[in-house]
Amino acid sequence: MKALVLRADWDPRPDYQVSDWERDSGKAVTGSSVWRRPRLQVEEAGTPVPAPHQVLVQVKACGICGSDVHFYETDRDGYMLYPGLTRFPSTVGHEFSGVVVQKGADVTDLAVGDLVTAEEMIWCGHCGPCRNGYPNQCVNLEEIGFTVDGAAAEYIAIGAKYCWKINAIGERLGDEQRTLEIGALTEPASVAYNGMFEAAGGFRPGQYVAVFGAGPIGLAAIGLARAAGAGKVIAFETSAPRRDLALKVGADSAHDPTQLQASEVLLEASAGDGFDFFVEAAGAPQHTVPEMEAALAIGAKVVQIGRAAIRVPMYLERLQVRKAKVYGAQGHSGYGNFPNVIRLTASGRLDLYPIITGRFPLADGVRAIEQASKRTGGKILLTT
Repeated sequence: MKALVLRADWDPRPDYQVSDWERDSGKAVTGSSVWRRPRLQVEEAGTPVPAPHQVLVQVKACGICGSDVHFYETDRDGYMLYPGLTRFPSTVGHEFSGVVVQKGADVTDLAVGDLVTAEEMIWCGHCGPCRNGYPNQCVNLEEIGFTVDGAAAEYIAIGAKYCWKINAIGERLGDEQRTLEIGALTEPASVAYNGMFEAAGGFRPGQYVAVFGAGPIGLAAIGLARAAGAGKVIAFETSAPRRDLALKVGADSAHDPTQLQASEVLLEASAGDGFDFFVEAAGAPQHTVPEMEAALAIGAKVVQIGRAAIRVPMYLERLQVRKAKVYGAQGHSGYGNFPNVIRLTASGRLDLYPIITGRFPLADGVRAIEQASKRTGGKILLTT
C-alpha cells in the first residue's frame, strides 16, 4: 500500500538533556529539540494485519493537521517545529475516516462495512491517569501519526475501542463520500469540544464567546459555540480566507487582530461588560493573552487549546478581580467527546463541511502539506 512517511535524524540540540526513557524508547518528549532534517515522501509499505483487538480500516479521507505541517517545517538550524511527543520514521496523519474491511477475532462491536472515525490518542487504560479518568494524560500514550503509524495511508490497523461509528451521519446525508469527508473532521472538532466543554466546563447559552485563531480547531470551536447557544461569537484571525470561513460556520464577525485592538472590539460588542468565554486556538498566547485579559467579563473563562512552547506573563490581579479562570486542554479522548461531536454533526446542528478547502490524492501528500503550510485556507484532506 501507499503511505506518507516522515523520516528525520535523531540529533538532540547541544543544550537538550535526553532522558534515559527517551533514549530507550526512541521517543522524543520535545520533538523540536531532537528531530532534525525532516523528510516526507510517499512510500510503498506493507498492508497492516489487524491484531485480535483491532480492525483494519480502508482510509477514505485524512486531514492535514497543523502538527503535520510543523513536522515538515524547520527552524534555521534544521529542527522540526513540532514541540511534542514523537518517534520517527512514522506514517503521518491522524484525522481520518474510512470503512472497516476486516476485524480481529475479539472485536464484537464493529462490523465489516461500518463507516468509522477514530481517536488519535492510543491510551493504555491501565495506568494511573487512565484508571482515574484522564485518558488524555495517559503515561503510556502512543499517538497515531506521531509515535506509531498513522492514517495518511491506504489502510490503518487500529484498536476497535478507539473507533467510533459515523453511520448516523451517513443516514442523514445519504452521501457516503461527503459522510467520510465530514467524518475526518471529528478528531479536530473533538479537540475543540474537549477544551471548551470538558476542560473549561462550557458556557451558559446566551453568553458571549471569542475565538482567537480560525484554523481548523478554531473554526470547530466557532461552530460548537454557535451550536451550544452562544449569544455572540467573534473571531480573530490574520488570514482573510479563514475569516470568511469563520463567518460561514457561525461567527457573527471576524477581524484581523493586526489591524485593530481585539479587546476594544470585544468591549464595544459587549457594551463594556467583556466576553464570557475565550478560546485560544491560535497558539500565540504572547499576543492573545493581553487582549483576553483586557476584555474579561466577571466570571470569564479562558481555555488554551493552541500549542505554544513559550512562557507568557499573566496579570493575576486582573484574574482575581474579575473572578476569571484559565484552563489548559490537550487531546480529545474520553468524556463523551467523540460521540457528542458525531451526534451534533448527525443532527445538522454542527456543519463543518464548509471548512474543507482542498482535496489531494494520497500520491500528492507532500504537495498537500506544502499547501497547508501557507495557512490561508481551512482543512485540506488526502483522499484515497
